[in-house]
Amino acid sequence: MMDDILATAVRDADQTEAVAVARGAADDCGPLLRQTGDGAPLLVVADENTWAAAGPQTSRAASSAGLQLAESMVFPASPTLYASLDNAAAIRDAITAADAAMGREVLPVAVGAGTLNDLVKMAAHELGRRYVVVGTAASMDGYTGAGAPISNDGVKITMNCTAPKAVVFDLDVTAQAPAWMVASGYGDLAAKIPGGADWILADAVGIEPIDEHVWKLVQSGVREALAHPRELAAGQPEAFSGLVDGLVLSGLAMQVYGGTRPASGAEHYFSHIWELDHLGADQDPPLSHGAKVAVGTLAMLAFYERFMARDVAALDVDAAVAAWRPWEEVEADIRRTFTGALAEHAVKETRAKYVDGDGLRQRLELLKQSWPATQARLEEQLVPAADFQQQLSLAGAPSRPQDIGLDVAGLKATFPKAMYYRSRYTVLDVAREAGWYDQLVDEVFANDSLWS
Repeated sequence: MMDDILATAVRDADQTEAVAVARGAADDCGPLLRQTGDGAPLLVVADENTWAAAGPQTSRAASSAGLQLAESMVFPASPTLYASLDNAAAIRDAITAADAAMGREVLPVAVGAGTLNDLVKMAAHELGRRYVVVGTAASMDGYTGAGAPISNDGVKITMNCTAPKAVVFDLDVTAQAPAWMVASGYGDLAAKIPGGADWILADAVGIEPIDEHVWKLVQSGVREALAHPRELAAGQPEAFSGLVDGLVLSGLAMQVYGGTRPASGAEHYFSHIWELDHLGADQDPPLSHGAKVAVGTLAMLAFYERFMARDVAALDVDAAVAAWRPWEEVEADIRRTFTGALAEHAVKETRAKYVDGDGLRQRLELLKQSWPATQARLEEQLVPAADFQQQLSLAGAPSRPQDIGLDVAGLKATFPKAMYYRSRYTVLDVAREAGWYDQLVDEVFANDSLWS
């Protein structure tokens, strides 16, 4: 079933043309590399750790397929390799040098995880050519994504690049990845649960209709992929098939949809805000995106539980409209919540989803009218926060704010920032428009058993 869905996603994606996920895939990837690069010589880019994981297998497979190999570019294992502009420029220079040495354009092959994939993605994009990634860890869903988060002068921005032409995942290699990377991928895939619920609500009020085909691509295997946390933590290769498929499908679904809506919601804004605050940046390795997303996911599942306990069908729309704050008051609150350039960003993003009283009435009436069907779909989509906290813990992923160096008060303080951070419509916006937001946040933290 999942093989069919993956094949459909590859068929419909506009950038990635081939995906190979299997045990021994690195040893067998020679024909795929030849076809992808039309027989071009290869430049393998890795670091010492990822080279040890899959570099020799990839190189042998390429040679067996009759492909020439330029001298590999292997970064040292220490210090930690960062996705920075200068490292991307170094790879770009290595690619052009390999072109000259081989007498023709080479096909860059990233052997590694998120950082190496992003660096090679950006370098190849700047040179106007495609690349291949041989993934060494199921650590995030950006392998098949078009964006590349790159740091420059301490600021992380997502560069618009081109997704890999082909992706190879050897499950035996992936199962040997460090435990923190497995936990990171588990957290990133878990985000599809509350993220999908946010899309359901955006669809219910007529803001962003669900594309059922894309929904199936990204959501169909999530529950099964997350159902084996003990096996993933134990490094059992068979358990990684669902996790890898789920992460790869997430990126492919974004290609098909032409945006990130299928793969993320408010839970990701917690991670983005903590990243802007450099939470865990001084750790070695730095605190991963997926680790922070795991805690954001748990926070949003807890918020959804309180939201679903409300009687949406009995919502007093007249009272909500009467209590609705004018834009000037909302903007003032945003500027109290954020400072500097981030305040300007949040004002712009929130203004895009703000409506006047008439618009609010229309949204809330649509929500009430659609609530029986919406409620049923949300109940099918969501999972209890306490149950999922246990799954995160079994997978070795953060399951409390303390696990990422944050106290409970810091987690609670992130909620209003997440609400204002992006223009994407989420349950946080629904709660604010209904007049329930502050009460629901207080309820999430009224009983601290989930966070103890």
